[in-house]
Amino acid sequence: MSQNINLSVTLRIHKRLTKFEKKVMAKITFKGNPVNTSGDLPSKGTKAPDFSLVKSDLGSLSLSELKGVKIILNIFPSLDTSVCATTVRKFNQMASGMKNVKVLGISKDLPFAHGRFCSTEGITNVITLSGFRDREFGKAYGVDYIDGPVAGLYARAIVVINETGTVVYTQLVPEHTQEPDYEAALKAVQ
Repeated sequence: MSQNINLSVTLRIHKRLTKFEKKVMAKITFKGNPVNTSGDLPSKGTKAPDFSLVKSDLGSLSLSELKGVKIILNIFPSLDTSVCATTVRKFNQMASGMKNVKVLGISKDLPFAHGRFCSTEGITNVITLSGFRDREFGKAYGVDYIDGPVAGLYARAIVVINETGTVVYTQLVPEHTQEPDYEAALKAVQ
């Protein structure tokens, strides 16, 4: 009887410890200080995880709706920071001449902030998507910051997906305050 009680207590403690463990994968920095993300970006050559995120008009858009199109996921923390805003502006400009390519700007900013930014900045070649309702995107793509001053936001990353839904390029920007490698992303969609 006492062995059953001890086993039961041990199992409950193990479940509690397991529940609170954080799986830390990628290490990057925020202004030089180490921060961690929830995982790793999808591997090159794998099927991109599907998602459904919120557009500026409060409708949703899923990755599966974009079959047959090359996609650049520009994932970032918030449009209210200069680097994030710059990435959207640059991808908007670069995407203007690309055929069969969609650029998705993804953050946890509210759709209203996305709409306001795009209107003010004249952004017409980037579809902004909000992860404010979705808890799975950040986990599936490994971009949730799990600690540091930006915990809860997405890390800055680029994922390029080909017409068949396969990941062909990824970049997790090593320092939060740096811009991504635009040229490598554009080369991956050609």
